[in-house]
Amino acid sequence: MGRESGTERRPVGRRVVLVGAVGVLLGAGGCTSAPHRRARQGAAVGTPSASASRTAPSSPAAALPRTTLWRPTSAEIDPEVKLRAVQLIEAIGAWPAGKGGTAAAKARVAALRLPTGPVDQAGPLLPEADAAVLQVVDAQYGGILADSSSVLVVCRQWTRRGGRVAAGGTTVDVRLVRTRSGWTVTALTPAHPGAAVAPPSAAVRRVLADTDIALPPAAEADLRSGRVHDSVLNAMLRLAETYRMDVSVVRSGHPLNVFGTNRPSDHPRGRAFDVWRIDGRAVVDPATPRTLVERFMRDAAAAGSYNVGGPIQLSGGATPGQFFSDNTHHDHVHIGFLS
Repeated sequence: MGRESGTERRPVGRRVVLVGAVGVLLGAGGCTSAPHRRARQGAAVGTPSASASRTAPSSPAAALPRTTLWRPTSAEIDPEVKLRAVQLIEAIGAWPAGKGGTAAAKARVAALRLPTGPVDQAGPLLPEADAAVLQVVDAQYGGILADSSSVLVVCRQWTRRGGRVAAGGTTVDVRLVRTRSGWTVTALTPAHPGAAVAPPSAAVRRVLADTDIALPPAAEADLRSGRVHDSVLNAMLRLAETYRMDVSVVRSGHPLNVFGTNRPSDHPRGRAFDVWRIDGRAVVDPATPRTLVERFMRDAAAAGSYNVGGPIQLSGGATPGQFFSDNTHHDHVHIGFLS
């Protein structure tokens, strides 16, 4: 089994106690106590709406969109590790006219005092283009231990070539180690979702059409590849009856093993997905009501997940260990399935 809890399990502490919303009564579990779905509101680049999460087609003579730098907050377990991972991806995946290519990317990375070797592993982040901009959607722990970490940088990228702008993006597993001078990057593994299956299954079409499920480019490509189990798709649809969800990772772009162990993760086998934002509220944000996250985790279990992890250690569960909490899941909710 690919239970996602690793060796870094810790009790719920001050860092992960989410502040409840005053005057809002939310049930502790069960979809019947939750409000009906509400219309998704538009959001700025970097906090995408569901429609913005779809990979857009190329459009002639279009300008590159404006983007913003993604930066962690003090609510993170370790803000520096995410900052270094994101800075690297932003430096590689965005460049002004005439500054494309590996050599220019290495110069930008060197200016950050980060090793340039991982640039050679950037793959889809360095397409042939005259110019590019990149927006980090989220940076999520793939695993964090005392001296090593995996940060999953979820991003969208727009490239301009010959007067045409194309929208794309990927998710990158950034590996880091802690040195005397701080965190530094050792390796990059971009997502490889695989070719799309045509036509997509009915369940995939339903998820892609659901405006309450926001999917970044790599996660959408995972669904289109046909390599995601129906248990995942059905759970997404069931949860979307109650919540607006921003998904970070489904299959590709995630570590093959549960970080710090030799146990296979459920993600690469298409049997899990992670959610970083619920009803427009980031899981990592201390202002997000604890009751919202707890209810979402319990509803994920009710949707068939055998392995629900998040920033709160919940009691109960249909099976021992159905709920777990550790440092890695401080910033998202993991929802895994046996098949």
